[in-house]
Amino acid sequence: MRRLVHLSDLHFGRDRPEVLSPLMQAVNAVRADLIVVSGDLTQRATEEQFAAAAAFLKGLQARTLCVPGNHDVPLHNLLMRIFMPWRRYRRWIDATLQPTFEDDEIVVVGVNTVNPFAWQRGWFRSRALRRVCGAFCNSTGQRRHIVIAHHPLEHLPDEAKSLMRGAATAIQRMSDCGVDAILSGHLHSWRAEPFAHVEGRSSVLQIHAGTSLSSRLRGAINDFNVLEIERERITVIRHAFDDDAAEFAVAGTMVFLASAQGWR
Repeated sequence: MRRLVHLSDLHFGRDRPEVLSPLMQAVNAVRADLIVVSGDLTQRATEEQFAAAAAFLKGLQARTLCVPGNHDVPLHNLLMRIFMPWRRYRRWIDATLQPTFEDDEIVVVGVNTVNPFAWQRGWFRSRALRRVCGAFCNSTGQRRHIVIAHHPLEHLPDEAKSLMRGAATAIQRMSDCGVDAILSGHLHSWRAEPFAHVEGRSSVLQIHAGTSLSSRLRGAINDFNVLEIERERITVIRHAFDDDAAEFAVAGTMVFLASAQGWR
């Protein structure tokens, strides 16, 4: 079994200081094999905000894998946004925008879905799809395949934000090449279930984390996910912040089982 922690939308610069220490303690207590962050480490992509995010990551006691979110591109500095959108992210977080991790049980591929020229709406480009499928097609053994992206590939009907470009094609292609789960954020809401059923398509899990640290709660609560990944089972455990107790506690568990049609 492999244990992953899934954080998202930290938004340093719009974070809740009272949640920072409990979050770090709770994440370190999991003793994860890998910690993934699905974007929006900062609010406005300033040097100070990236420095705070980097200090937080340094305090985590497991390997981390991050992908950028749309807030990690400068909004008001147009020259930097156009010509050097990733300069600060690369300096403080990771020189690689699409990192990977693999061992003998899992393969994790990060995808940069941010379009620097669009404020919120992302895109899943064809070359990113080729990279993902290439990584998993070359995977040996019985390893589980996980994708990390900032933007979700499916929205609920009442979602006001626009779905990213290329989402439908990406789901189909990743189902075809053996993706088991896609971990994302962006919406500041929690969700864990298979993508909508399409006849003939293998069922892939979509697992969203809300915001782990931000004050932009949008009626939700600060949370993060713990995934326990086994060959025939993926368990998603949601940890949510209790303001009264000032700590994170388990708020729900979902168990998914592998089948000939994918995940149920």
